[in-house]
Amino acid sequence: MISSSIGINRSGFCSPKSVSVSCSSTSKESRVPKFPLISKGCKLVGCGSAIPNSHFSNDDIAKIVDTSDEWISSRTGIRNRRILTGKENLTGLAVEAAQKALEMAEVKADEVDLILFCSSTPDDLFGGAPEVQKTLGCNRNPPAFDIRAACSGFLLGLVSASCHIRGGGFKNVLVIGADCVTRYVDWTDKKTCVLFGDAAGAILVQACDSEEDGLFGFDMHTDGSGSRYLNAGIKHSVTSFAIGSDGSDLGFSPTDASISHIQMNGQAVFRFVDKAVPESITASLTNAGLRLSDIDWLLLHQANKRIIDRVATKLEFPMDRVISNTSAASIPLALDEAVRSGKVKEGQTIMTAGFGAGLTWGSAIVRWG
Repeated sequence: MISSSIGINRSGFCSPKSVSVSCSSTSKESRVPKFPLISKGCKLVGCGSAIPNSHFSNDDIAKIVDTSDEWISSRTGIRNRRILTGKENLTGLAVEAAQKALEMAEVKADEVDLILFCSSTPDDLFGGAPEVQKTLGCNRNPPAFDIRAACSGFLLGLVSASCHIRGGGFKNVLVIGADCVTRYVDWTDKKTCVLFGDAAGAILVQACDSEEDGLFGFDMHTDGSGSRYLNAGIKHSVTSFAIGSDGSDLGFSPTDASISHIQMNGQAVFRFVDKAVPESITASLTNAGLRLSDIDWLLLHQANKRIIDRVATKLEFPMDRVISNTSAASIPLALDEAVRSGKVKEGQTIMTAGFGAGLTWGSAIVRWG
């Protein structure tokens, strides 16, 4: 198991509890300063989101599998989800979300120093970040790469952005969380197909003076032994090419590979979340030197409403201060909706927590604006 539990001191440097993190950049074309370590903070200055056009309601799912709107909504809190269809693609959603985040932050595409594309379902096997960079119009060719950590990916991206700013001298880091999970859903399995939708959300993380630092602490973990509870493995089918065109035996049978449907043990995942997420939130508070009463909002990655309610109850956190968006399980999407609706205001402190396949989980305490 790999874990990292880190607080941020007021100088802007990471103060590791179990591992140390260092990031640097040496590209000659980069806008990044050439010194390896600087005393900087980081803050969240822009957000954006995008969703597909197509709705897919619980009644629609009930036409495919033996279920009902009452059965789904009472267990998950979900009544509708958005699904990519037709000519839409994940890159388009990611770019739209990123453009909105940049517009809010008043930052141009050419001022972006790094793009972190957090996705387990990119449009290309080799990753989606380069296509997002190109389509977004980042003509200075900033580095752009994917982070794959399922539903914990955005949190990993957020923490990575802070490390690049603090340790690498980057100024503007675009963190995008985007997934089209419905591509890999078994629509005959009512226990999983009701949970997932497609969306994209983006945050612009910007360097600031250490006194203005907006990431107070975080706690992150991975336990690979739990992958059996939630996965979508590669499946192979043998081709008919064991014999070459000249009739000779190739000595092996090439295979065609594809990704299987999502497999999930819902009860096991629920038990994992019930224990791990409150513990991670408590650890982040300890690392940051804060109390739960210092937190204005609790923002969870939402697999379903029961998990949200359970975690909030265990923490004794008021439900009216929980940001909930069960129509699409996405931290940046829910944050964007809360900011644009006026619910989350500049200067407020948010506890975020995510969990997903791997198994991976973690939390981070941030200030908006």
